[in-house]
Amino acid sequence: MIGLGAALVLSYLLGSFPTSIVVGKVFFRRDIRAEGSGNAGGTNTFRVFGWKAGILVVLVDVGKGAAAALLASRLAADVPLPADALKLAAGTAATIGHVWTVFAGFRGGKGVATAAGTLAAVAPLPFLAALAAFALGILSTGIVSVGSLSAAVVFPLAALALRLAGYPVSDILLGFSLILGPLIFWTHRQNIRRLLRGEENRFEKLRLLAKLFHKRK
Repeated sequence: MIGLGAALVLSYLLGSFPTSIVVGKVFFRRDIRAEGSGNAGGTNTFRVFGWKAGILVVLVDVGKGAAAALLASRLAADVPLPADALKLAAGTAATIGHVWTVFAGFRGGKGVATAAGTLAAVAPLPFLAALAAFALGILSTGIVSVGSLSAAVVFPLAALALRLAGYPVSDILLGFSLILGPLIFWTHRQNIRRLLRGEENRFEKLRLLAKLFHKRK
């Protein structure tokens, strides 16, 4: 149990690394939380500091979740729990750290990138399906939150479909996916309100599918 506790604490600290805040202050001498939407995540970094900084933040945040699942979970290797459970527990701790970071007054991002890193490490096939949904949502609307919410819906459906098709999808992974979706929706509750009002921020340059469809018409 000491190993499990150490794994969860290390994972939380990994997730708590405030990537967007560090990038903003080190490279731009500005606080991302005081600009744009005020969210300390990759999307707001794209909006405020540009695509290069945004990609850097997203990659690091994804890496936090993957590192927790693949590396930090090994500290609990002797705990009599399934491997999926240990990896998901560590990844969840990292995601919680990202959303409520101890290094920035418990005010972090929405957790999508860090959760994605965890899922990529634990369940690559459902992750790829969710990634496709994420890309389709963004390329159709230009709205990142639409992509995130689409991925949150598709991941558990993909996991369930693979399970029904005979692929080795554990009960633990399936149950986790059903919990993760509502969590992503909860962290995006303000985005959902803006979507319903038609006020959500849009990246017009990313609306490639919409523009292609419009040209063909």
